[in-house]
Amino acid sequence: MDDASMVGMLGRVTGTVGPGLVGEVIVRIRGGAEHFLAYPATGRERIETGTVVTVVEHLPPRTVYVTAAYGS
Repeated sequence: MDDASMVGMLGRVTGTVGPGLVGEVIVRIRGGAEHFLAYPATGRERIETGTVVTVVEHLPPRTVYVTAAYGS
């Protein structure tokens, strides 16, 4: 999966994402669900487990930058 196809996808935080943390998100892709290491897109945002997020950047193979979706 290339970078452009991951941007805009929704996922759910499975390990807190925040400054100084390597978080984790699960994203439904390729007919299944895959885990990615995750960092906050703003660098200052803390996103708790269970929050729905939007992928704003993908660094292959398994790293994404995310922001909370729906103002959550």
